[in-house]
Amino acid sequence: MESNRPDKPDEYLENFTFDELKIGQHAGLSRKLSKEDIELFAVMSGDVNPAHLDEVYANNTIFQGIIGHGMWPGALIATVLGTLLPGPGTIYLSQDLRFSKPVRIGDTVHVRLTVREKRHDKPVVTLDCECRNDLGEMLVSGKAVVLAPIEKVRQKRAELPEVQFRHHDRYRELIDSCAGLDPLRTAIVHPVKAHGIRAIAEAVAENLIVPVLVGPESRIRAAAEEAEVDISNYELIDVEHSHAAAAEAVRQAATGRVQALMKGALHTDELLSALVASAGGLRTERRISHAYVMDVPTYHKPLLITDAAINIAPNLEVKADICRNAIGLWRTACGGQDQRPKVALLSAVEVVNGRMQSTLDAAALCKMADRGQIEHAIVDGPLGLDAAISRQSAENKGIVSAVAGDADILVAPDIEAGNMIAKQLTFLGNSDAAGLVLGARVPVILTSRSDNLRTRLMSCALALRVATAQKAGAPP
Repeated sequence: MESNRPDKPDEYLENFTFDELKIGQHAGLSRKLSKEDIELFAVMSGDVNPAHLDEVYANNTIFQGIIGHGMWPGALIATVLGTLLPGPGTIYLSQDLRFSKPVRIGDTVHVRLTVREKRHDKPVVTLDCECRNDLGEMLVSGKAVVLAPIEKVRQKRAELPEVQFRHHDRYRELIDSCAGLDPLRTAIVHPVKAHGIRAIAEAVAENLIVPVLVGPESRIRAAAEEAEVDISNYELIDVEHSHAAAAEAVRQAATGRVQALMKGALHTDELLSALVASAGGLRTERRISHAYVMDVPTYHKPLLITDAAINIAPNLEVKADICRNAIGLWRTACGGQDQRPKVALLSAVEVVNGRMQSTLDAAALCKMADRGQIEHAIVDGPLGLDAAISRQSAENKGIVSAVAGDADILVAPDIEAGNMIAKQLTFLGNSDAAGLVLGARVPVILTSRSDNLRTRLMSCALALRVATAQKAGAPP
């Protein structure tokens, strides 16, 4: 007798009570083993045996290749017990298993459970368990003893969260790349919030910065007390308010007492206004711009997005500096001084249209790159976002380009587009976005109130890498 009823909707689970179960009644499921299943099982269980995860190692074992965890078929048996036969309300009492053959990536495991025995004094049921492959070969066999439900249950199936794999940790790689570098003496502007103080302490622990706290002393100490962070060893410069903090921090940078600035709990324009107005020479011949270095789980490498925070509607000359600043950051933090990033100039279309200024600017910037006015990069545009990051999309559109589908840097047509792209990737795409202000004589760490600790530390590591490169002679 099959356990599945034809009128039973997929979104509901319904059990068989002890009284309903018959000897010989059976149920089952089939599931194909994927590489992602193995990785997810390893994450969940902590079993990182290289026989399951390391192809080179696995090829030299008696199995001559990667095999699935032995208890993965066991988990499928538990799935049948808990959702099909007997179903919800079932309680495991014991399970014995015999492993006959390994399960490999691509194998489909067919699980079948059959009611073998029912006790008369208690609602205890014994079931035979079999897991076979497509050839009918036995993979796993055994017996399960369960306490069967005595009450009827019909329950809506739970919706499971989607799982996204992150096969890298560029955050940790970036932090580790700073090992051996002297920490950056950094003026923290108006650090009067507890979460900011915690981030500062973590950056100190990672040996990324030596903080100089600039702001109202009473508020800074109150934030540190709330954060439960000891700041007695940090230098503290007491000023009256956030405007004064910005001015003093910029003065500290202009006189060489600090090597970087970091935004605390003040508005971005307060800090940037002080930077732009500085008489101490923090400005360079370049336009100041902002760039996010993003770790996007679904993209195959780090991705820079610029400008998403400073230049509202940049003209051609400003966009040229935005490109130059981003190229310099990429060569310092992501690639190398001997490599050329691929720069995609974004628009809504891939053709030049006289009524769309972004396409005209993109065409001009490409020609500027051809003539050496923008150096050390491969520049192409106009490109839609899809064509810039998806090879398939570029191929479907017939775009022949060294940049399309493999961009390192996305140059947005204006601040609104850049900000939306970065925020969508962060909040909908589970991405990390470290941000820096570029084009000044010192890096400026521009954090947001919504930034998590991981992002703040990434930004500090970026600033350290940039300042170290500048000290070695790289342009700001």
